[in-house]
Amino acid sequence: MSTLQKLVAGGLSIGVELPLDNDWSPEGQLARLGTPRLPGEPDMVQHAELARLADSLGFRALWVRDVPLYDPQFGDAAQVFETFSYLGYLAGITHRILLGTAAVVLPLREPLLTLKAAATVEQLSHGRLLLGVASGDRPIEYPVFGRDFAGRGGNFREQVALLRGAATASLPEGVQLLPRLERPLPLLVAGLAQQSAQWVGEHMDGWLAYPGTPDDHVRRSALWRSVAGDKPYVSFIHLDLLADPHAPLQRHRFGAAVGRLGLIEELHAMQAAGVQHIGLHFRRSQRPVAEVMQEIASEVLPHFHGADAGNSAEHRLTA
Repeated sequence: MSTLQKLVAGGLSIGVELPLDNDWSPEGQLARLGTPRLPGEPDMVQHAELARLADSLGFRALWVRDVPLYDPQFGDAAQVFETFSYLGYLAGITHRILLGTAAVVLPLREPLLTLKAAATVEQLSHGRLLLGVASGDRPIEYPVFGRDFAGRGGNFREQVALLRGAATASLPEGVQLLPRLERPLPLLVAGLAQQSAQWVGEHMDGWLAYPGTPDDHVRRSALWRSVAGDKPYVSFIHLDLLADPHAPLQRHRFGAAVGRLGLIEELHAMQAAGVQHIGLHFRRSQRPVAEVMQEIASEVLPHFHGADAGNSAEHRLTA
């Protein structure tokens, strides 16, 4: 089974997006005061323990973001650590969970080194890497790296071609890039990366769609299916899981505050809308992240990760 097939097995799978911190909650912001951490810089003290917990609890994937520079206008440092270095570390402390980038900003990187870093993580993780790629959206980074922000769309296409084989094909005779890849890496694109939908559907292996409501995903996944067939459609939810399991869903930007029963219904609606994998983002969580992960693992994952979860979910939605 390929990495992408593992990601979407069962109809809808659930992963987590790092950092596993709740620094965007009121309690998290108070905890940051008096520390050197910047606004939007998470507390990484428990990152290894929580990554191992996600693996042991049966979440399908860990997703990391690529934020080379902290920009106070965005106020978001992602998971702080450099993406591929961190994935190499995570590969060594986890066993089953897939490791995804959401997403590597290709135009800021040297393609041969990107390929070498990705191949390294793929080998160290024993084939668990999902390489999400993007054109980037933070203008301040491009001049710092000597790159052209306006031309990032064309640069993205060139980089994809290089990752698909053009980079190694142009090496001098006898020169090789190691470690060797046993199979091509799956490329998932975040958004449209300054490309047409048709180009993305033809050249990418999956889509990392921006967070949205089930209605949003009905429209987006229909577009994706029209250009990409049955390639995986992935998205994310910024989740504040409330202690009351019956708490009704209250939408906020990129997600919702909701009890676990409402979360199950929302995930069923996402599945019906065409979403095949959801990464949960906990930075708004008012409860300890480990506690929330444990509740989701015991009460929510069985609805979707069970052997016949896909069939049972379809039955509940049509009954």
